[in-house]
Amino acid sequence: MPSAYIFANVDVLDPVAYEEYRRVSTIAMKAHGAEVCIRGGAHETLEGDPGLQRVVMLKFPSKEAARAFYDSPEYTAARKAREGIAVMRMALIEGA
Repeated sequence: MPSAYIFANVDVLDPVAYEEYRRVSTIAMKAHGAEVCIRGGAHETLEGDPGLQRVVMLKFPSKEAARAFYDSPEYTAARKAREGIAVMRMALIEGA
């Protein structure tokens, strides 16, 4: 079964309030066995205009596990904590 990734590009509008989202989303990640591949950090555009802000990439053992994380009560609480403080663009991507 192929791994799956959740890729997010986040435009943080309120960095102070965003810390609560980070705290609650970390709980959800740990509860669902997410492997954190990227969580913030400097990035460099090599081609085109990707419009990247804050990049997050999580690895899961399967598409079903990634979806279970996203739909979980823990991550639902994180999404509520994020309302009005960040613009999220997120994709579920099947990988190797």
